[in-house]
Amino acid sequence: MRLRSLSLLAACLMLAAAAGNARDSNTDLKRQVMDAERGFAATMKARDFEAFKRFIADEAIFFSAEGPLRGKGAIARGWRQYYDKPQAPFSWAREEVEVVESGTLAYSGGPIYNAAGQRIGRFNSIWRLKAPGQWEVVFDRGSDFVPPPPKK
Repeated sequence: MRLRSLSLLAACLMLAAAAGNARDSNTDLKRQVMDAERGFAATMKARDFEAFKRFIADEAIFFSAEGPLRGKGAIARGWRQYYDKPQAPFSWAREEVEVVESGTLAYSGGPIYNAAGQRIGRFNSIWRLKAPGQWEVVFDRGSDFVPPPPKK
């Protein structure tokens, strides 16, 4: 009887260890980042500055024309101006998302549009897995849009 109990205990411990090592598939992780990016962009449309800040890592760096904004506080001070007016000055939408094999970092990128809906740039963001299913931006950089040359 004692051997049977020990065998059952060992099997339970092995199952628990295997479950602890299980992680979401790369497809699931990409979907999570897509959802996070969609929610992040929605803060601009909704004019929800508090929600915007919740997507930013404490140690994040956002690149700007004036130089890098280092840390959540500096980013909040730098971006507050974009949330003050009733109409959003720009919007963005992800076109691509990739997640590293470890499942802890991700890239998202896509176009930036002005208030009239014209493409004016491109954003590139690096996300970090904070907790299961929770992603935060650690790096963000926008660039000006250069239209492709006309076809000859």
